Amino acid sequence: MNDDQAVLKDTEQRRSLSPAAWDEYEALGLVGPEREGRTGMQGLDPVPDRKLIPKRAICAPDALNEAYDYALPSSFSRGMRVDLPGATLLLLSGTASVDGTGATVHPGDFEAQLLRTFRNLTQLLVAEGASWHDVVRTSCYLRDIERDYDRFNELRTSFMSAIGLDPLPASTGIQARICRSDLLVEIEAMAIVPRG
Repeated sequence: MNDDQAVLKDTEQRRSLSPAAWDEYEALGLVGPEREGRTGMQGLDPVPDRKLIPKRAICAPDALNEAYDYALPSSFSRGMRVDLPGATLLLLSGTASVDGTGATVHPGDFEAQLLRTFRNLTQLLVAEGASWHDVVRTSCYLRDIERDYDRFNELRTSFMSAIGLDPLPASTGIQARICRSDLLVEIEAMAIVPRG
């Protein structure tokens, strides 16, 4: 990005932010004259002389798109693979009933959305050589927990029983406003895969 493009981008950002938010951007060293040649505010750049834990984004393009492909890009990965000594940690972002283009699948059908969510999570696990038997934790977000929790729990129990999970992952059910009004359920998961 040349200097003119950087100034233009700074001007566009400044118009979209409150004065206080702009001041915070500047304090972080992300805009303004300090940006050129900045070493960064402590905590933004890697710690000098220390190795980073190897990590990389997880994706399953045959099942669902990447968040940054949306018309309004979202700044998260579908999942993150973290390689630790002796094991790999898979952190799967909140996943819902979306297809390879990012479109909602099965609007209004809670059961079908839940099963598509399980399919999308399964594909993310498979992309890293993992399975549901490696999952140690899930966080389950329901748009209407009063209406849908009993059916959610029945289907989740049926799914996990059908694949023979024992022990079951630790889990939390949460009522939440999901990112789109037509999505009824979203699940995030954590898996640990032995190395070697």
